[in-house]
Amino acid sequence: MANIDKNLAFAPATELKELIANKEVSPVEITQLYLDRIDSLDDQLNSYLTVTSDLALESAKKAEQAVIDGDDLGPLHGIPISIKDLQMTKGVKTTGGSLAYKDRIPDADCAVVERVLSAGAIMLGKTNSPEFGLLGANENRLGDPCRNPWNTDRTSGGSSGGAGASIIAGLASLATGGDGGGSIRIPASFNGTYGIKPTQGRVSSFTGVHAPATANYTSQQGPLTRTVRDSALLLQVLAGYDSRDPGSLRAPVPDFLKAVEKDISGFRIGWTPDFGYTSVDTEVAEITKTAVQAFSELGCAVDQSNLKLDNPFDPWLVIFASGAYVSNGHLLDDPTDPLTWYGKWAIEQGRDVTATEYIKALGRRNQIIHQFEDEFEKFDVLVSPTMPTTAFPTDTYPQKIGGIDPYPNPEWGFVPFTHPINTIGFTAASIPCGFDSDGMPVGLHIVGKHGDEETVLAVSAAFESVRPWIHHKPSVS
Repeated sequence: MANIDKNLAFAPATELKELIANKEVSPVEITQLYLDRIDSLDDQLNSYLTVTSDLALESAKKAEQAVIDGDDLGPLHGIPISIKDLQMTKGVKTTGGSLAYKDRIPDADCAVVERVLSAGAIMLGKTNSPEFGLLGANENRLGDPCRNPWNTDRTSGGSSGGAGASIIAGLASLATGGDGGGSIRIPASFNGTYGIKPTQGRVSSFTGVHAPATANYTSQQGPLTRTVRDSALLLQVLAGYDSRDPGSLRAPVPDFLKAVEKDISGFRIGWTPDFGYTSVDTEVAEITKTAVQAFSELGCAVDQSNLKLDNPFDPWLVIFASGAYVSNGHLLDDPTDPLTWYGKWAIEQGRDVTATEYIKALGRRNQIIHQFEDEFEKFDVLVSPTMPTTAFPTDTYPQKIGGIDPYPNPEWGFVPFTHPINTIGFTAASIPCGFDSDGMPVGLHIVGKHGDEETVLAVSAAFESVRPWIHHKPSVS
């Protein structure tokens, strides 16, 4: 360890991949570097709920031997990764962010974990999440909230808050997340990292548990990373048809790594500061509007989008909460009362949904899909703020956003740009685009057509090339 460059903790995973393959860095060395950093720094952040040190080092030693032996190496060979604690891991505690499952040890991996481990990645541990991913902040009843590396009084966002914090603080090289209402893009924006929610069905949502099929309109697994290319690398591994997931896309998986090399000159960029319906804090509005100028520098045509959504939260909540009730409604009757306040609220909302309300919500979903498809007749991507505000204190939700009460309440009203994209199942990413006057990151939201992660990645990579951010490091790093 004495010889390893400590700055490699912040190197892109694509760079580590080459260093490992060329025998310039050992998987054991880089894994130990991250484990040491977790040990020394994570008590300030609580980004990990479980750290699998012994398992990680055992896997790293096998990965090192494979390099020495000249074996064929997987696309993530030897790269340390954090796994969101909503994703099942065989033999490793998986709480789902809930007191109800604080001691659960699954018998099988979920599809996401199967794929990253098969690709050669080294699991460092399980990252913090709100209960069942039901909140856009990262608090639960398992311990201290997951905190923001730029300011530990602030939230890391949710539900992939531990994933976002672990990446930007240099406590993992790659991170898996999931996004049912913004849960990749919220922490990406709040922590100042990159995250992409793939098209619904692009990545298998098989949990590792064989159960009756249920509709999944909103939740999709995906990466959080330091660079756009790193997300392309991880998404290439995650994506693909899985017969165990009825919603899995059968379409061929695009070449995401090739997409990040694409020239975007001539692309049509639709800028919308508010999706035609919501409010945004002044600083965030100014920073994101200025950031969009980068696309003109890149030779794109930037025009105002006329998108005007009409209260898209209600249909999303009906669909999302119904899923929460189907999955965890039995916990409402648990005599130990394990649920968080927000878990109980969301599950009760789902319990009370009528068949008529659900069908109407699906009808509204179709209308919103139609609205976005109309915009994509004119634009290659839509761009907006990712979040209407920067990360707020862990114990205080924004009472006003842009001087207006958040709808329907402060606890859920700070995600107006993200949940509509879950409702329609399209792809979208958050990319860092600046800092507010408190030094907190601001994210730019890049929304693509259904099935078009390639364009979102291409536009993201081009933006990154003229507005790089990887050199910025938070105070806890």
